[in-house]
Amino acid sequence: METSKNQPDQNDQANLRPDYLSFPEVLAQSIANIGPSATPAFVIPLVFASAGNGTWFAYLAAALGLTLVSLNINQFARRTASAGSLYVYIARGLGPVAGVISGWALVIAYLFTATAVVIGFANYGNVLLGTTNSLGVTVLLAAVGAGLAWWVAYRDIKLSAELMLWIELGSVLLIVLLAIIVLTQHGFQIDVKQFTLEGVSAENIRLGLVLAVFSFVGFESATALGDEAKNPLHSIPRAVLGSVSVPGLFFVLLAYTQVLGFRTISTTLDKDPSPLGTLATNANVGFFGWLISVGAALSFFACVLASINAASRILFALSRHGIIHNQVGNAHQRNATPHVAITLTAILSFAIPVAVLVKGVGVFDAYAYLGTIATFGFLVVYILISIAAPVYLRRIQQLKPVHVGISVVSILFLLIPLAGSLYPIPAPPYNLLPYGFLALLLAGVVWFFLLWQRSPQLIATIERDLESSHAQYSALSGSDGLER
Repeated sequence: METSKNQPDQNDQANLRPDYLSFPEVLAQSIANIGPSATPAFVIPLVFASAGNGTWFAYLAAALGLTLVSLNINQFARRTASAGSLYVYIARGLGPVAGVISGWALVIAYLFTATAVVIGFANYGNVLLGTTNSLGVTVLLAAVGAGLAWWVAYRDIKLSAELMLWIELGSVLLIVLLAIIVLTQHGFQIDVKQFTLEGVSAENIRLGLVLAVFSFVGFESATALGDEAKNPLHSIPRAVLGSVSVPGLFFVLLAYTQVLGFRTISTTLDKDPSPLGTLATNANVGFFGWLISVGAALSFFACVLASINAASRILFALSRHGIIHNQVGNAHQRNATPHVAITLTAILSFAIPVAVLVKGVGVFDAYAYLGTIATFGFLVVYILISIAAPVYLRRIQQLKPVHVGISVVSILFLLIPLAGSLYPIPAPPYNLLPYGFLALLLAGVVWFFLLWQRSPQLIATIERDLESSHAQYSALSGSDGLER
């Protein structure tokens, strides 16, 4: 009997469900991984502390720079698709060794994003319940957030995508409505101080850019749905590009509006613990504060779900290539989800932040520490994909000077937030976090080389799988399939 294309293969090792997710559902994965609703509440005030009237410009620069990175990613996304995300792309460009290193960096990035946003979900849950100082309630809320995300991710990727889509759409529209109310209150005036960058230096913009870039990390996670998307060679590149441009416009609008709105408020934007609530109260729509808190909590949950989905699919691909235990590469026979990888990721996304909180670290500090480690993972992978793109295009004889230019500018752009995170040397414990990330990355690299030493055929196996996957899409993409 012929199997429906929307049903998983009923072999000994089931696969993910192909041709299953529409473009909006694929887009929802990347948007939710960014968690745009959290940025106006948490990150824009921090960017303002560095960039002042140049906050909107820092976000515009970040959006433009990461658009170039998305063009590098899409050189691969338009030609091949898999659950391995940028791990597979970089392996095709720079070889399996670089691919596996990037795959492990991505797992760290998505896992630590999940741990950070679990804390964010618990924090907003505490705000809504009025139990802000209770460690026990925080741990319970973290368990609820991670547990619900595990259940949804385990059940069905379409359920995950649709839930993330509606959560983010609702919360973003609510915040945009507040922004329109604030702009109306100010008569849609042109804020000359912002447009002329009054009092803003190049160093202010550089420092603000570091944090602004952090608001976008995870925009590429739609690439992890390559095995499950409908028409992936078209839907995934559109989702990657849209996940920079749409949130970029949103962040620029909110940065401009928040700075303008706080002109008539006694506290400054970077000193207010609840800037959106304060703006709502000042605009005589105080009930928006509660609604936005609900939206923020749900947005953090959507980000937990997106991070678990992305991390589990990269673990799934690594397992299928023999890098980690073969059980992690199993897909559920009925749900067609990487259920073992999902369960492992969900457990860690709860256990790690709880371990940090139990040590006495505050909620906001824990969020910042874990999120910083995640960001190092993303920056390393973005730099590698920007190197891999022109190398790959040269191999398939499609390299043009513009591709080299995009790659070079992307790398130079990415070095700004990377260098800004390292120098000037930040205060403890931020000065130690890069070494923590490197230790985690090194552990994965050492494990891979030990496996390679024991199984010399490992690299050849990965290369054969990459060629097989690429050949599957070469006719559709217009590529000649085999690298020269």
